[in-house]
Amino acid sequence: MKGVTSTIFGLNHASLTNMDIMVPPAFTANFVELMQTSDIDYKVKIADVESMMEAKRKAKPVIHGESGTRSGAPRVSLNWESYFDLPVIEEFLAELATKHPNLMTTSLVGKSYEGNNMNLVKISTGGSGKKAIFIDGGFHAREWISPSFVTWVIRELVENYAAHPQYVDNIDWYIMPVVNPDGYRYTFAVNGDRLWRKNRRPIVGSDCIGTDLNRNFDFHWDEGGSSDWPCAPIYNGGTAFSEIESRVVRDTILGIANQTAVYLTFHSYGQYWLTPWAYTTNLPSNYDQLYNLAVRAVDKLTAVNGTQYTIGSPTNDLYLHSGLSADWAMGIAGIPYAYIIEMRDTGKHAFELPPDQIIPNNLEMWEAIKVIAEDVIAMAV
Repeated sequence: MKGVTSTIFGLNHASLTNMDIMVPPAFTANFVELMQTSDIDYKVKIADVESMMEAKRKAKPVIHGESGTRSGAPRVSLNWESYFDLPVIEEFLAELATKHPNLMTTSLVGKSYEGNNMNLVKISTGGSGKKAIFIDGGFHAREWISPSFVTWVIRELVENYAAHPQYVDNIDWYIMPVVNPDGYRYTFAVNGDRLWRKNRRPIVGSDCIGTDLNRNFDFHWDEGGSSDWPCAPIYNGGTAFSEIESRVVRDTILGIANQTAVYLTFHSYGQYWLTPWAYTTNLPSNYDQLYNLAVRAVDKLTAVNGTQYTIGSPTNDLYLHSGLSADWAMGIAGIPYAYIIEMRDTGKHAFELPPDQIIPNNLEMWEAIKVIAEDVIAMAV
């Protein structure tokens, strides 16, 4: 599009009808003219992205005093009424592990390029022979709803253990809330970029920064749907596992792969529940089982608020992309069930999902997680 600089947010290659594009104000008139002369239907979803981002950036963490703590000192705690930067999430993890040492432990499994912590949470009542579920969030920095939901899962399993002890008594949970801590912190920084996607490692020989961690896994790497250009949002890193963050995720999963029955990676947006494979239109040999479990999970999700999700595989229902963690988890790590879950919304707010949608999103998605957990319990019988 000559004369128009734009950012593509989302694209449905299956139907070639849905595309979300962000256009700078200086080029809006040119873009509208292009749409009209090309006889392309369009509508404005977000009229002023910058104003919306600035309004949300001003939101501050809520400080809670808790008389139940040993010191009685106030603490910063997640309340899922707003989005929180990495230090608040880490404080939440440390606090919860301290209060519930019989259920939850945290470990430092690696450091990011910029030296931020990569934390692994294990939730378990001990014992051996259990199946496991591995969950991660925060692959793409701008997808704030992802860590917000993953931390909710941790809270639900630990603080609300008594409401459903079977999920922890019979399953070991391994959870990485933010696997791209550098990028995530950059989206919160005053001089950062709220819509940043990649990690923050400078690319040698380029003025550009960052690799898309979810195009960096060594399973059909660079076979489409990624870019060799370092400035691209979907830059694949130049080689598979070029990034320390993807290597940490790899090594962590491989350490528990034999135990793990399900891999869940949370993203936004679009409201898709996706199975492998992303690199091809071909389907996994166990696709029927993957699909049937997804249908039952999404049915419970939809029953909460009526939220609709599309179930399928990435290439058939969204677009082709290679080097994904979910494809690698199934194809190399050998985890039998793997899902990529694109949460709210369908584009009205895009990556700027309003904070008042965090809890509704989390409540409905938790119902889906319960279905997954119940199936994993049944696998061990």
